[in-house]
Amino acid sequence: MARATVLGTGAWGTTLAQVLCDAGHEVLVWGRNSLVVDEISTSRSNHKFLPGIYLPENLVATNDIQEAFNFGGALVLAVPAQTLRENLRSWRAIFPGDRPILSTLKGIEADTMSRMTEVIIQELGSDPELIGLITGPNLAGELSLREPAGAVAASSNKAIQNLMIELFTTPYFRIYPSDDLVGCELAGAAKSVVALAVGMTIGMNLGENTQAMVITRGLSEVARFGQSYGANPLTFLGLAGMGDIVASCGSPLSRNRQFGEAFGRIGTIEGARQEVAKTVEGVASASAIRELAHRVGVEVPIIEVMADAVTGSTTPEQAMARLMSVSTLAEL
Repeated sequence: MARATVLGTGAWGTTLAQVLCDAGHEVLVWGRNSLVVDEISTSRSNHKFLPGIYLPENLVATNDIQEAFNFGGALVLAVPAQTLRENLRSWRAIFPGDRPILSTLKGIEADTMSRMTEVIIQELGSDPELIGLITGPNLAGELSLREPAGAVAASSNKAIQNLMIELFTTPYFRIYPSDDLVGCELAGAAKSVVALAVGMTIGMNLGENTQAMVITRGLSEVARFGQSYGANPLTFLGLAGMGDIVASCGSPLSRNRQFGEAFGRIGTIEGARQEVAKTVEGVASASAIRELAHRVGVEVPIIEVMADAVTGSTTPEQAMARLMSVSTLAEL
């Protein structure tokens, strides 16, 4: 049995806290919203983010960040990706420097184009050997129901990989190790933009042929993008790559797909923002991912089109017309 602190009481943080409890560990989940914290502690629920889910009796919640840091032998980050730097800066003076830091965040920081683990190192000066990443096709709404799922535990340090396997493995959640932290992180960020594009086609009432084209061409873009930054090509055929794209593009539970559907149906980004009033990582990261791809000379037509779309400069019809005009000299 281990002790773990989960930082974040949203859908994903609360779900991971439940997984950790189910794996037999002592778990404390931290959040700023005192109403959510009190509900978790007293009612064993988080109705705002996980309606209908009864949480484990041994899950403890707090809004005292010092208590959270004192509790966990491992610290699990589950805050929104674009708020990570702000949070780390506010915690820097008391953040324990000797604990494993396990990121569950998918995104590229919009302003700096940094990966989330890079933000951790920049703000805390953390040892990269203490950092790990849990990623894969993991929709909180399904995992909270304890439906069978798998994830990747990525780190340059085998000991951290093994720690994540120990912490998160349950009868319904299987964890596979990887030393390709960069590839797993880039795949998790870039797939969100592909899911926006697939959602857009659904919102436009386009069929399975169109969706299949966008999914497969999107996977090719993600793989080329990741390989240009030194990632293992096989990463994109596994759970962190293809698996995550399939789940994010195929499930109506995916926030990125939901936002894309709203955009395709309504026709404007403003309308989509009003309908999907949630954090949508593909929207926040699209322009940064496009810039990272351009820096290494990689063409990513789908990502480029969606980066324009989220700024309001492209309609769904214009976006599809651009995608259908991309060169077909070679598929790969």
